[in-house]
Amino acid sequence: MSLRNKIIAGILVLGSGTVMGFLGTWEGEGQNTVYPDKLARGLPTVCKGITRHTSPYPVVIGDFWSDARCHQVEQLVVEKGQLALADCLTNQAIGQNTFDALTSHGHNFGMPTTCASRAVGLINTGRITDGCKALAWAPDGKTPVWAYVTDGQGRKQFVRGLHARRVAEAELCAR
Repeated sequence: MSLRNKIIAGILVLGSGTVMGFLGTWEGEGQNTVYPDKLARGLPTVCKGITRHTSPYPVVIGDFWSDARCHQVEQLVVEKGQLALADCLTNQAIGQNTFDALTSHGHNFGMPTTCASRAVGLINTGRITDGCKALAWAPDGKTPVWAYVTDGQGRKQFVRGLHARRVAEAELCAR
């Protein structure tokens, strides 16, 4: 059964309470005023990580979004992302927690980037445990991955909070 069929059959849930709560922990709850995300070079961001790249509505710094609008757009964005994720996952043994962890990663980096990641490659070959670890760690198991931003001078900077999120994703993925 394909992952899309698992979604249609209700085996995998789009926009599950787990993923929405997880995003709230890492993207923020009650971020109703659009702000410039300093980790994303000032990209206007609102609610649980909604940006102009994901929103069907303009995201303008200083604008206020109601709780209802945040909830509506968050659900839309997460579900759309999960459908794209389902198209790149070929391992039918993926459970909800793995799906939700990969959703969080894709929400943060974009689904095309997540789909092209070493983590998804490993998971698709049946190496779910290794793929989950790859959300936070390089093949050596010691070097953090997906936890860096580029500063104004083009230098990569390690961000402890991003690495904490990657570790939390890896743990959720493996559950």
